Amino acid sequence: MGTGHRDTSVSSESRHTIAVPPQQSRSGQTRLSEPQAAKDPSRVLWNEGRPTVLLIEDDAGDALLVEELVADSGVPLHLQWARSLSDALPLLRRERPQCVLLDLHLPDAQGLEALEKVIAIADNSAVVVLTGLAEEEAGFAAVAAGAQDYLVKGRLEPDLFARAIRYAIQRKHTEQSAAALQAERLRAEENNRLERGLLPTPLLLDDTVRICSRYQPGRAQALLGGDFYDVVQTDDGITHAVVGDVSGHGPYEAALGVCLRVAWRSFVLAGSRGQHLLELLEQVLVAERSGPEIFASLTSLTFRTHERTVDVMRAGHPGFLVRTPDDVRLEEVQPGPVLGLLPKAAEWPTTRLTVPDGGAVVVFTDGLIEGKTGSGPERLGEEGLLAIARHHPDLPADEFVDILLNTAQSLAAEAGGPSDDIALLNLEWNGHS
Repeated sequence: MGTGHRDTSVSSESRHTIAVPPQQSRSGQTRLSEPQAAKDPSRVLWNEGRPTVLLIEDDAGDALLVEELVADSGVPLHLQWARSLSDALPLLRRERPQCVLLDLHLPDAQGLEALEKVIAIADNSAVVVLTGLAEEEAGFAAVAAGAQDYLVKGRLEPDLFARAIRYAIQRKHTEQSAAALQAERLRAEENNRLERGLLPTPLLLDDTVRICSRYQPGRAQALLGGDFYDVVQTDDGITHAVVGDVSGHGPYEAALGVCLRVAWRSFVLAGSRGQHLLELLEQVLVAERSGPEIFASLTSLTFRTHERTVDVMRAGHPGFLVRTPDDVRLEEVQPGPVLGLLPKAAEWPTTRLTVPDGGAVVVFTDGLIEGKTGSGPERLGEEGLLAIARHHPDLPADEFVDILLNTAQSLAAEAGGPSDDIALLNLEWNGHS
């Protein structure tokens, strides 16, 4: 093809690096200057520097043809040549070329067999197969089998050759990006299904207690946070509820919150109550937490429906609201320490309260009250939440908890504060004993 001298007596693993060529090609054709070449899409420099292209071709004459095309295209790249598939395999593993030019007729591999082996080893490389004039159907078959493009040896021009390599590399990048996005979407869907499955389904044996709950994770694009809640009714007609908060906001805290919730339900169904119940939960926390700085707060409640009473235990948790159609009050019964602060040494007192007819208990995590309410350090707090609640004491449970949640979040958003996990639980008797 060219009239100048070119050394073709290279070994099968020798590398040919084509520098930016001179203005006059060996075939006598005048090339565009670099500013002019920059206007031609086939001659645009590569975004990631000079790509590495591995030619797998057993015919020295065809290899020389490819070198001439590289030189005449005006596109700088690193060209390597291997005479067989076995010679190419070490280069594919070691060099990871951006593009492979693959002859379909090699001494040790024929047709799609060669393509399959290259794709299996260098799945991140674009592959352009080289076919003869009478083998265009083989090129179509190769593209269908995973190659990015094919070139017919007898119809090659420098511009077409350079464009095919560049488009093949870009097409491979696009395919990989699309595959990564699809994999990420499937992972996100699987995570969503998993997180939805980990949210509690209250275990109620009758309709004497009504439950209204809201759950809002602080992490973006998550369904589950470190806060947790659960409600279980046992055979003796007593309803047990818990609302808790694991310190931190990441996936590890979310997993620990699920662990504590499931443990709480298991212990309650097994008959654990009061101090012993919280001691068992603390043992689980200490065993499962990632470090000694991790702790959990919670409020545990035991409802005796026929007595209209509730036994409350607080482990470093905020107070709660007692709501009637006429008023709302804040209850802050005597607390004990958070779980994990004093392992095997903490005590949590139990306080019994009477809830009026038509009354409800509203328990929440601190994410509902710790948001800022202005430009200063002021936060909503329990008193601020109580003020909001007292404007709407007689609303149905769904509307009432939505007003609490939406108002608190709106105030925090206006102040520009970060969002936190929120669990909110409204429990009320069903109007009969």
